Amino acid sequence: MSFRVTWDNLLDNVEELPADATLLTPLSQKPFHITDVQQHRVLIEYQGDSETVPLQREQFETLFQRVDDATGPFDLDRLPPGAEPYATVMSLHPRFTIDDRDGTLSESETPTPSPLVDAHTVEQDDGPREEPDISVYADALLLIDALEQHDVTSLTELDVPTLVNLYTLLSDVQRNANDLRQEVRGVLLDRLHHDQPVSGQYGSVQRAVRRNRTLKDDETVLELLEAEGIDPERVLTVDTSKLDDALEVTSLSESDVYDIEESEYVRKADVDEEMKETRLQGLKDQLAGADEDTTELQAEIEELEQRITELTIVVARNNYSLLESRVDQEHCRSLL
Repeated sequence: MSFRVTWDNLLDNVEELPADATLLTPLSQKPFHITDVQQHRVLIEYQGDSETVPLQREQFETLFQRVDDATGPFDLDRLPPGAEPYATVMSLHPRFTIDDRDGTLSESETPTPSPLVDAHTVEQDDGPREEPDISVYADALLLIDALEQHDVTSLTELDVPTLVNLYTLLSDVQRNANDLRQEVRGVLLDRLHHDQPVSGQYGSVQRAVRRNRTLKDDETVLELLEAEGIDPERVLTVDTSKLDDALEVTSLSESDVYDIEESEYVRKADVDEEMKETRLQGLKDQLAGADEDTTELQAEIEELEQRITELTIVVARNNYSLLESRVDQEHCRSLL
């Protein structure tokens, strides 16, 4: 298929996107929107930036040719700076598939939706509400309930049992949330590329590398230093910072005297407090609306509590009468 036909099909697919569709760059996961589709270019705007960026037809043709010439999937690391949106838009064509995990773009015989396009509209779910079966969810609900019942802005005025409950729930939420956070981090590491921040609704994260140094055995280190003319006594009674100073005046590398391990992790790069506050207010409004629908249920609960109280009184009276009868019998026996 010629690029002219591919280009026409691509424009048709782009024009079918909803006006509020959000697209993501494949490596940096930077969100952007398509603002206009023209015969020889596609206009986009990055989220939070009012500047219009034109994506030219000629550049799409170059990308088309590079993917077609590749012996396998085209590695998106080979894209020049600022060219990531071309790959995302190209993935809207049914013949091109983008793999955001491996960071590749390839031709495909089977049409697949692009994983970098959020074009759906969130609909209100009128079905039964399902609670996630995870520990942190239940603990969080209990903690919220406790926070609503007590004024934690004045902790010194709370009694000991209340403080114990709060501390227990806070500890459980922290532990379970951290367990879930580590699971999410493991999945994110497979999705993030390079060290560029990736944005979500509430904030952003980025891939980073943590280096851990472990000093090799003493014999190895001392022999290497002595061979370089460094008196071993200089590092026997000092800390590793002195060893680092000695390395600077030798031809030895850091890896010669240290066993170095690198571990990758996800570091929080930014938090969108405004978005969090907006979402939180929406949740509060939903809860307020739900409270209005629970009037009948609350009345049934109060009626049930009243019945339990009445039954408790009846049982207590019967027990008291039985006790009086037993006392009278004992008294009669004592008279005999």
